[in-house]
Amino acid sequence: MLQGLMRNPERLKALAKEAKEFALQHGVVMRTVETPDSSEVVTYAPFTLFPTPVPKAVFHQALAVQTHFNTLVDKISQDPGFLEEALASTVQADDFTAKLFDIYRQVQREGRTQSIVLGVNRSDYMPNQREDGTCSLKQMEINTISAGSFGVTGLLPVVHRHILRLVGLLEESQHVPDNNTLAAVVRALAKAWELYGQQKAVFMFLVEDVQISKLSHRCIENELWKRDIPVIRRKFEDVVKTGYLNGDKKMFVDGLEVAVVYYRYGYVPNNYKEQTWEARLLMERSLAVKCPDIGTHLAGTKKVQQELARPGVLERFFPDQPQVVEQIRATFAGQYTLDMGPEGDQTVAMALAKPDEFVLKPQREGGGNNFFGEDIVRILEEVKGDKRRAAYILMDRIRPKVEHNVLLRRGLPLQLSSVCYEIGVFGAYVRHGGEMVLNEAAGHTLRTKSIEHSDGGVCNGVTIFDSPLFY
Repeated sequence: MLQGLMRNPERLKALAKEAKEFALQHGVVMRTVETPDSSEVVTYAPFTLFPTPVPKAVFHQALAVQTHFNTLVDKISQDPGFLEEALASTVQADDFTAKLFDIYRQVQREGRTQSIVLGVNRSDYMPNQREDGTCSLKQMEINTISAGSFGVTGLLPVVHRHILRLVGLLEESQHVPDNNTLAAVVRALAKAWELYGQQKAVFMFLVEDVQISKLSHRCIENELWKRDIPVIRRKFEDVVKTGYLNGDKKMFVDGLEVAVVYYRYGYVPNNYKEQTWEARLLMERSLAVKCPDIGTHLAGTKKVQQELARPGVLERFFPDQPQVVEQIRATFAGQYTLDMGPEGDQTVAMALAKPDEFVLKPQREGGGNNFFGEDIVRILEEVKGDKRRAAYILMDRIRPKVEHNVLLRRGLPLQLSSVCYEIGVFGAYVRHGGEMVLNEAAGHTLRTKSIEHSDGGVCNGVTIFDSPLFY
């Protein structure tokens, strides 16, 4: 069907126009790069013309394991001994992780003030294609701070079903699943606010100066307002200027008591300067519920991911639960330490010998940070003899199943592209003291890119939104 469309450029052009207009009608919108702070000019969020075929079994495997990953992240965040041991070498080599860990240590020394823990994360996978053509699900990373895309992913199935019907694929349109991510995430956010127990206290989005993704945040904000939860949006600078803690460590910003701080910013080094580090510490020391708190943020580092892949480590967090351990471990790709010592030396030698078989990962979020092929050789040759190499981990490179689709992004020509996709599964949980009061898989996102790109990222113009078509 795709090949037939490519032979009929006028039909393809008309279908792409219909898809874009239908998407705009249904709220699949974002601000433009040229005017990132303006709502006067918007465009459609980039998406695929058709949903991409995804094995149903692999997709459901990712959904089924998410509540266990929620529990795992929460257990790690409560285990200072594990975090201290896991990140000991990384904090010596990576200044950003070290500063986050300094805040974690200070909060631990003072003692936690808030027993309510709120987590919204996203676990990202690719299907790794085996030699026999079958696929196995492999986790690339877990994002524990500012996991996004809620607004677009829930709306896109309607668009893709419409396009399939237009080309006569009525039965196939029934194999595009619903995706109610927004409702599940809002349930968790609202639950944490309710447990805080102060109706006049606000829910604060911690945001950046330039907000190209603001419209996707707004959909969450609107749902909170519908529940009579007051929402404010503030930047680090606002917390610096007007934020303070009272004697009970309740936090106030602009005179408003803050019940929940929801970080939509603060996950990469250039988000910080000296005063914003002070603001982060203020928020972490406060009674406000943090999403994520500093321990949960650190639980999402690449170094922790690598340490979890070591034999026996998962058993530490799930004693006497071998089935849970097996379910989680089945998603792990090979992970290798670059710490100083014989094991790290062996990893360096392995990577230099066959760089195309691995991915070199720094402790960063947000897409576009990983290194492949000759870049691995370049970096390791530079740092292999000193502790700077501990700022990275090495992972087996996933060989994704290649599909074909038409990518709709402003400025891209209408053409058939060879693509691969990432399955992202959202998780949402709330713990109150020792009780997990909410723990669920909160929907999914599918993000697709041309195979000519090694790394991903929607905001950097590589990855676009998609829906799964089950087979």
